[in-house]
Amino acid sequence: MLLLWLFIAVVLINTAYFLLFSKFAFLQPTTLEKKGSFPVSIIVCAKNEAKNLKKNIPYWLEQDYPNFELILINDASTDDTQKIIEAFAENDNRIHTVNIENNEAFWSNKKYSLTLGIKRAVNKRMLFTDADCRPASKNWLSLMTHELSDETELILGYGAHEKKKGVLNRLIRFETLMTALQYFSYAKQGMPYMGVGRNIAYTSKLFYDNRGFMSHMDIPSGDDDLFVNEAASKWNTSISFHEDAFTYSEPKRSFFQWFSQKRRHITTAKHYKPKHRFLLATYYLSNLLFWILAALCFVFADWKMVLGVFIFRIALQYIFIGSGAKTLKEKDLTPYLPLLELFLVLFQLTIFITNSISKPKRWK
Repeated sequence: MLLLWLFIAVVLINTAYFLLFSKFAFLQPTTLEKKGSFPVSIIVCAKNEAKNLKKNIPYWLEQDYPNFELILINDASTDDTQKIIEAFAENDNRIHTVNIENNEAFWSNKKYSLTLGIKRAVNKRMLFTDADCRPASKNWLSLMTHELSDETELILGYGAHEKKKGVLNRLIRFETLMTALQYFSYAKQGMPYMGVGRNIAYTSKLFYDNRGFMSHMDIPSGDDDLFVNEAASKWNTSISFHEDAFTYSEPKRSFFQWFSQKRRHITTAKHYKPKHRFLLATYYLSNLLFWILAALCFVFADWKMVLGVFIFRIALQYIFIGSGAKTLKEKDLTPYLPLLELFLVLFQLTIFITNSISKPKRWK
């Protein structure tokens, strides 16, 4: 009987988090009626991204916006990244470049490179994305930056992955969906804790007021989430989740590539503020315990009662996570939600164990 009560308690914790997610899951995005006119700097840091830059620079340049510049940063690349940047810059005076030479490579991590790009920018409103990301529409820049002001200094966006065939693609997109559902919901609750560098906007004042990335410059990852965790508040942060404001990037093509990427990303979570670490850890543990206790209870407790609790919890998942998936245009994932969650729980557990044994590699 004790086992069953533990199972019920875990499901109640799950329910509390689902209610938190409702802060975002049922929202409808606002439409942009009037485009901003203030100047904006789009900033992109690229390391060995010649192919992606050639494909995506035209998307950034065709934004339907009257006044913007594009800052392209070559982070000591060894491929043709700099040649591609220079070729585009020769034909468009909106492009400005930052080239980090090999003799600076001992300094070079993404945060250092971004800092140089931010210093090069002439506009106080800045929009960031990655070299492998294309905007969903020509209104991306407008939708992501029109709220930036002296009061709203940080905008969190959604960095989606392209839809492809196969199980791996669904797993990657589900992990991305759950990450976004959490940081959007926490932000709506007045507790912003992270964002993604694939799609984020903030002001230069916010950057300099928080001394940029100085407090975590020695940590390989975290130019996005650690900066947000430090600089964001319920007063200065907003979200942008209109489908035209998304960015799309190519997902990893092998499980090993994705696993290596997530190993690196997850190392930053231990540097979050204590309250955020507690809430995120509790959510993960409650999900892990749900599946463990469900299996045990079906064996050792009254299976009819266990089945009722199990169905109740899965139904809530379909309601709240399913609604969030619809909002973020990932509705095709909804039929597989329980299986995807179970995999993600085991996947993250494997990462925690692996990272405790060896450190992940640095950014590229």
